[in-house]
Amino acid sequence: MADAETKKKTEAGETRGAGATGGGTGTASSGGGSGGSSSGRGSSGPQDLDAIAKAREEWERKVSESARVRDALFSTISGQEVKPLYTPEDTRDLDYLEDLGFPGEFPYTRGVRHNMYRGRLWTMRQFSGFGTAEDSNARYKFLLKHGQTGLSVAFDMPTIMGYDSDHLRAEGEVGVCGVAIDSLHDMEVLFDGIPLDKVSTSMTINAPAAILLALYICVGEKQGVSSKDLRGTIQNDLLKEYIAQKSWIFPPKPSMRIITDIMEYCAEDVPKWNTISISGYHIREAGSTALQELAFTLADGFAYVEAGIEAGMDVDAFAPRLSFFFNSHMDFFEEIAKFRAARRIWAKDMKEKYGAKDPRSWLLRFHTQTAGCSLTAQQPFNNIVRTALEALAGVMGGTQSLHTNSMDETLALPSEEAVHVALRTQQVIAHESGVPNVIDPLGGSYYVEALTDEMEEGCREYFRKIDELGGVIPAIEKGFFQRDIAKAAFTYQRELEEKKRIIVGVNDLVDEGEEVKIDLLRIGPEVEKRQREVVAKVKGERDSGAAEKALEGLKAAAEGDDNLMPHFLKCCRAYVTEGEMIGVLREVFGEYREPPTYW
Repeated sequence: MADAETKKKTEAGETRGAGATGGGTGTASSGGGSGGSSSGRGSSGPQDLDAIAKAREEWERKVSESARVRDALFSTISGQEVKPLYTPEDTRDLDYLEDLGFPGEFPYTRGVRHNMYRGRLWTMRQFSGFGTAEDSNARYKFLLKHGQTGLSVAFDMPTIMGYDSDHLRAEGEVGVCGVAIDSLHDMEVLFDGIPLDKVSTSMTINAPAAILLALYICVGEKQGVSSKDLRGTIQNDLLKEYIAQKSWIFPPKPSMRIITDIMEYCAEDVPKWNTISISGYHIREAGSTALQELAFTLADGFAYVEAGIEAGMDVDAFAPRLSFFFNSHMDFFEEIAKFRAARRIWAKDMKEKYGAKDPRSWLLRFHTQTAGCSLTAQQPFNNIVRTALEALAGVMGGTQSLHTNSMDETLALPSEEAVHVALRTQQVIAHESGVPNVIDPLGGSYYVEALTDEMEEGCREYFRKIDELGGVIPAIEKGFFQRDIAKAAFTYQRELEEKKRIIVGVNDLVDEGEEVKIDLLRIGPEVEKRQREVVAKVKGERDSGAAEKALEGLKAAAEGDDNLMPHFLKCCRAYVTEGEMIGVLREVFGEYREPPTYW
C-alpha cells in the first residue's frame, strides 16, 4: 500500500502513472528501475521517477565510457530518432484508462474487438488476379482449398482505368497485372462455383469501383444471394489516387459524388459491405514514411466523413462501413505503433469532432498488406523473411485481415508455389507462434507506448498543416502531399546509396555472380486475344436496345443529381461493358489532369 506522502502526491496529481504495463492500472508496475531490490517491488509509481532518472544517468555514464556504438543510423524509417533505452520516464504522462483502455473499448488503442484473435483469427487474404476470369477463378479455388478465408481481387490496368479489353489503350496490358473484367459475363465466370453468401470479397478498384460493385451484386442475384447478405470491400479511395497511385479517371468533385452515392446506396441495400477501404498502402508504396502514411490516410478518411455529412447523411448511417488498408513495412516497432495510434486517433475524432454516437463508427478496422516496395529482385528468397516480419507486425498491431506478399512479386505476378508459401506464412504465425494468444502483446512497452504517442503527435501536426491549406482536396491541388512524399522518398534513397540503411543483398552483403533462378508466371498474348473475343461475343449476343436504354439512363442521371448506383445496376444487368459506362461518364464529368509539382 502507498504511504501517506505518496497518497497525498497522487491526489494532488503531481505526476501521472509511470509506465503502464499490459494489464496494469497506471499506478503500479512490476518493479522499481534502480536495481530490483525487494523494497522497490510493487511500488514503482510516480514517486520512483526521480530514482529511475538518477539510475538511468549513471547507466548512461557507464555506456559512454565503455560501450561500443555501431556506425549506423539509429532512427525509424520515418526519421524519428530512437533512443538506446526506454524507461518509465518515457511513459510518465500515459493514462492507462484514457490513452489505452481495454481491447474492444474506447479509444481502442489495444484493439477493436474484446477478445481479438482469441475469439477469431484475422481473415487471410491473398491478393490475386491474372489473365482471364477463368484463370483467376482457378487460382481462387486453389487458395480457398489451402486455407484462405477471404478473396482479394486484383484487376488489370485496362479495368482499373475504365477501358475494355478491345480498346486501343488496352493493347499489351490485358490480364497482365490482374484479371480482365469487361462485363457481367466475366464477373460470372470469375466467381463461378464460389458461393458469395459464404465468402468475403475485397476488390482493389477505385475510379470504376461503383461499376465493379454493381457487377458483384448482379452475380449475387444470379446465385440467389440478396445484396443484404453480401460481405466485402471495395477500395473506392479516390483521394489516395490523386495523392499517390495516380489511377484516377474523373476530377475530384464528381469522384466524391460517386463515392457518396455508393455510401448512401449501400447503407440501405448492401449493409454488410465496406464502401471505402481508405488506403495508406499506396501512399507508402509511393515513398512516404510511416508517419505520412498514417496522417495522410486518416486525413482522407475524415474528408470522406465530411463529404457524407455534407451530402445530408447521418454520420452513423455510413461511418460503420468505412474501413482502412495499411502497409506493413520493415521497421517492426514503428509499424505496430502506427496501427495503435491510428485506432486511437480515429476513435477520438469520430466521437469528439464528428459527433458519432454509434460505437461502431469509432472503430478503425483495417486490412494489412506486407510492403511490396520492400521486396527485392536480388536474393529473392530473402523476401520470405521480410514478409514474415511484416506480417507479424500486422498481427501484433491488431489487423482484421492480412495479405502476405509472395517472394517473386518484384519480378512478376506470383507463381502458385510462391503464393502457397506466402499463405503458409500467415498460418504459421496464426497456429505456431503463440502471438495471437495475447491481445496487444506489446502494450505497456516503454518503447512502443512512447512511439505510439509520437506517431499521434506527428499525425496531428500534419492535420494542422492540411487544415491551413484548406483541407485535403485543396492540399492535393497545391501539390502538398505529392511534394512531401517525394522528399521522403528522396531522403530514403539517399540513405540507401550512402549505406546509412542496409538492404541485405542490394547495397550490402551482395552475392557477386550468383544468379537465383525461380519459375515465374508469365501472361502471354493469347490472353488478350481470348478476352477481345469474349467482349465481341457479349456485345453481339446481348439485347442492344436494353443496353442502349440503360446507357441513356446512366448519362441522364450523371447530368442530374440522381444516385448513380441503380443505373449502374441496370447497365450491368443489360451486359453493358465497363468501358461503355465509363465512356458515358467521361463525356459528362471530363478527365482529371494533374498539375505539375516541383520541390
